[in-house]
Amino acid sequence: MSKRYLPAVLLFTAASHCAHAEIYECVDQSGNKRFTNIAAEAKGCRVLNVGPVAPPTPTAPAAAAPATAGKASPARPSATPTPANFPRVDAQTQNSRDNDRRRILENELGNEQKLLDQARKELAAQEATRLGDERNYQRLLDRLEPFKKKVKLHEDNVANLRREMANMR
Repeated sequence: MSKRYLPAVLLFTAASHCAHAEIYECVDQSGNKRFTNIAAEAKGCRVLNVGPVAPPTPTAPAAAAPATAGKASPARPSATPTPANFPRVDAQTQNSRDNDRRRILENELGNEQKLLDQARKELAAQEATRLGDERNYQRLLDRLEPFKKKVKLHEDNVANLRREMANMR
């Protein structure tokens, strides 16, 4: 770094340590909370004591154990241990819940497929009648837009349901 930039760097470094703003919490008559750092807007509000924010510490990635043939890899310990009094679910109950979830997602996927097919048919019907009815191209586009949006919505729903089903255990 050249010496001519040194004063600017020192100035910005010193200024960053001095930067501090008070945060006010305001509650109106109906109980809605509002936060502000502008003192003029904060009459009747209380000052929040927000200490300096520590930068997040990077976590070290867990060392991968070498895979050996025929042996299962050890279970990875969780980052935060589960409390001892945390409710547990037995395997049979969890299996039942997973099956119910799969069945619900399959039903939803079937319904969305039907709605998508119906929306595509409606769009195709509207596009087929476009030449005789509309002479203004923009009016045609405006008329077709809700049908295209409906098709896009159902396509997105089908894709999201398929993604959700693929993520199941």
